[in-house]
Amino acid sequence: MAREERKALFENIDIYPVTCERLSGGRTDLDVLEGLIEGGAKIVQLREKHLCQRDFFRLAEKFRERTAKAGMLLIINDRVDVALGVGADGVHLGQNDLPLGAARKIAPDLLIGVSTHNLEQGLRAQKEGADYVNIGPIFSTQTKEGVEHFLGPKEICAIAPRLAIAFTVMGGIKEANIRQVLEAGARKIAVVTALTRAEDIARAVRTFRKIIGEWGK
Repeated sequence: MAREERKALFENIDIYPVTCERLSGGRTDLDVLEGLIEGGAKIVQLREKHLCQRDFFRLAEKFRERTAKAGMLLIINDRVDVALGVGADGVHLGQNDLPLGAARKIAPDLLIGVSTHNLEQGLRAQKEGADYVNIGPIFSTQTKEGVEHFLGPKEICAIAPRLAIAFTVMGGIKEANIRQVLEAGARKIAVVTALTRAEDIARAVRTFRKIIGEWGK
């Protein structure tokens, strides 16, 4: 699939699930994925920082097989080589990962997203050719150990209007506070534990998608 086709599909996402097996209440990542697919999620980011490269690659292969059948975009966290090796749709880079320009040279057809924590980083990623940026962490979150500063929903209002590319928001977003980020203008909502620890993942996906969809009407 060409990059422009992937970008068009990305524009239509709503909930953006991110995996983390140690925060999945005893479920495997593949268990979580099945719930996401059943619930109708259009995208998933495979994020497992504690696996060795070989095990991560094997897991990514299984994710690609299942997401391809479901017509679901697959984003790989950090690893451009793994994304290319399994035929994923994109890669998501942190501030300390491979520079965006280098990633684009290696993978011209992949979607490339970048984690950003302020306006300066967001604008730089946009200038360097990111397809989307993530703004966060918005609220306190278990996935960012040692982080003491959280942006809050108001920062979305300051950053988003300056962006000409798509953006997601992430960090401690739950059903109880999602309306705060929607009110700030976000429509692509990245979550981890709100789904991975949900009693019924498929039902939680449908609930989030309904809330986001109703807000956009």
